[in-house]
Amino acid sequence: MRKFVMALVLGLVSLSASAQFEAGKTYGNMSLTGLDMSYMKGSEFHFGLQGQGGYFFQQDWMVGGKLGYDYVGGISSHVFDLGANVRYYFENSGIYLDGGLLYQHFKAGGKENWLSIVPEVGYCFFLNQHVTIEPAIYCHLCLNDFDNGSKVGLKVGFGFYF
Repeated sequence: MRKFVMALVLGLVSLSASAQFEAGKTYGNMSLTGLDMSYMKGSEFHFGLQGQGGYFFQQDWMVGGKLGYDYVGGISSHVFDLGANVRYYFENSGIYLDGGLLYQHFKAGGKENWLSIVPEVGYCFFLNQHVTIEPAIYCHLCLNDFDNGSKVGLKVGFGFYF
C-alpha cells in the first residue's frame, strides 16, 4: 500500500510540473552561486548572485538571459556577468540541461573581459505549482584564458514559473 501511495503522489507531482514547461510561459530565477572549484590563480573565496529570466518558446524549450555578480577573494576581484542561454527540460524527471554564452567583466587591478561557454545540469524540485528549488552544477569554459578563467561549480536558487 505504501508503494502505491508513493507512486500516486509522484505521478501527481509530475503532472503538475509538466504544465509549467508549456509554450508561452515565463520564468524567473534568483541563485546563490560561487560554491565552486576555480582554477583562477590566487582565488580563495567566491560569492555570487545571479538573476535569470526566460520564455518558453516551445514545449520544454526555454530561451533566456542571465545577469550576475561575483566577488572573488584573494585577488579582490569584482566580476559582472551578462549571458544568454537555451534550456531543455526533461519534464518527467525534473532534470534540465542548459547551455549558453557568458560575458564577464573583471575589475581587479586592471580590467579584463572574458567570454565563456557555460553548460549546466540542474534539477527542479517543485514546492508548489509556481515555485521551485533548483540546485545545479555548472562549468565555465573560458575562451580567453582557459587555465585561469575556467571553473566548475554548484549553485542553488529559487525558480518562479508563470
